[in-house]
Amino acid sequence: MKKLLTLMTLALCAVMVFGQVSEETLAKRNKRKNLTIKEWNTSQSTKTRWLDNQRTYDDQGRKIEEIEYASYGMRWRKVYQYDDTTGLLVREVEYDDRNKPYMIRKYEYNTDGTKKKQYNYSPTGKLMSVKVFEYIFSDAK
Repeated sequence: MKKLLTLMTLALCAVMVFGQVSEETLAKRNKRKNLTIKEWNTSQSTKTRWLDNQRTYDDQGRKIEEIEYASYGMRWRKVYQYDDTTGLLVREVEYDDRNKPYMIRKYEYNTDGTKKKQYNYSPTGKLMSVKVFEYIFSDAK
């Protein structure tokens, strides 16, 4: 009964809060608006410097692209797309070192904004797997 009451309370709160973003999240996003972060590595033996990682954020402070590099060039790249209404991540495309897509992920959410399902597709659109998220609250004693 206690679990049911807790879940009902969470569901009610979720309905009231859905679509709203916490002040903390908004503050973080505000600092990242139109930002690009580059991380550099330097070899201690040869003093050679190379780009290690690059993240790009949109005008709302959401990550829209991430690129991982090695000393020889790009390892992989991810592009993120968000729902215009909720602002939640709805699609992620992962590219290989030749910049060819090799994994497409689509997300489905619960009413409280938590992830419900992740669908993994091949570049041709074939559904490869589905990940289901389960949230379990334990009674504090």
